[in-house]
Amino acid sequence: MLSLRSVIRLGTLNNAAVIISTAIAAASFSTTPLSDPPALIKLKSERDPEKLFHLFKANAQNRLVVENRFAFEDTVSRLAGARRFDYIEELLEQQKGLPQGRREGFIVRIIMLYGNAGMYNHAINTFYDMHLFRCKRTVKSFNAALLVLTKTRDLGAMESFLNRVSLRFGISLDSYSFNIIIKAFCEMGLCDKACLVMAEMEKLGIQPDVITYTTLISAFYKINGWEIGNGLWNLMVRRGCLPNLTTFNVRIQYLVSGRRVWQANSLMGMMRYIGIRPDEVTYNLVIKGFCVAGYMDMAKRVYSALHDEGYKPNAKIYQTMIHYLCKAGDFDLAYTMCKDCMNKYRSLNVATIYMLLQGLKRNGKIQKIEFIITLAQNRVPPFPAQQVDAMKSILLKR
Repeated sequence: MLSLRSVIRLGTLNNAAVIISTAIAAASFSTTPLSDPPALIKLKSERDPEKLFHLFKANAQNRLVVENRFAFEDTVSRLAGARRFDYIEELLEQQKGLPQGRREGFIVRIIMLYGNAGMYNHAINTFYDMHLFRCKRTVKSFNAALLVLTKTRDLGAMESFLNRVSLRFGISLDSYSFNIIIKAFCEMGLCDKACLVMAEMEKLGIQPDVITYTTLISAFYKINGWEIGNGLWNLMVRRGCLPNLTTFNVRIQYLVSGRRVWQANSLMGMMRYIGIRPDEVTYNLVIKGFCVAGYMDMAKRVYSALHDEGYKPNAKIYQTMIHYLCKAGDFDLAYTMCKDCMNKYRSLNVATIYMLLQGLKRNGKIQKIEFIITLAQNRVPPFPAQQVDAMKSILLKR
């Protein structure tokens, strides 16, 4: 671009005028009009699967599109929803041959996209064929293929893949690899096999991490194997692997499910003591535990502690509190929480709202009922007309 000093040096203003008019003319003959929306916006708004496919294909070398993870995932997800697996295959195979196909991170994305679409064979074949597009395999791409394969719940295929990769490519498993296998076994209800995998992990000199222990503890608690779950907790701590927030939440959920809410509350106190801040999941579990056990005063205290920690109640916490406050006959506090919830969130159980309105009616709080109905009507999106009419009918009952 010429500076003003350069223009003066070239001669007269006429030269500058020629340059400017030439630029304007070039712009006016551009193949892409200025008003044409960017490709990412077009992809997001396109609803027709065939048009979406052709649009993405036309932008196969547009870096703004192919390097955008959301655009890629969203396109494949919508094509999978339309069961256009042929389109998915053509798009992803096209991507492998482009320069980005030489990057392992990009191929990992292709493997995961095939997996998310349920095209498991295509995902595994992509891993096996990486050398064809000059992409180096490491444990990173191996883990992606293994993660996809675990979704099939096919133990034979998993075992075959592990043996084949080990012999053919010489890739050594890392802690993430073992955690994938352990989680898969736990989800299939094969907790004993998962423990054997952890033992094998240790034989190879790879120490189980907090994810390993948390996965196993959660799995055993779910099948009521509390002795083994507690034993794994103790083993983890004894080996110097400290539980994290997720591990504490798993144990608190188990205690609450067993009606041992006071122990759950003490464990939440221990979390603070060792510097782990409870989150909304922790609070919701303990609040629900106290509510179910009938200790509403304690539930209110924990609810207040939630605010003291700087958190705002989520929809689940509101739902729990409002439901059990109504059951306890505390309709005024339930009304206040219901107002707050309906102003912040779209979801609140309609049956709980009916319970609240009926309680307010019995106590003669007609204005409060009318206000809740107004909130239901003004919400975006509003409650269905049939539900609003049912709320209004409460006012007419004697």
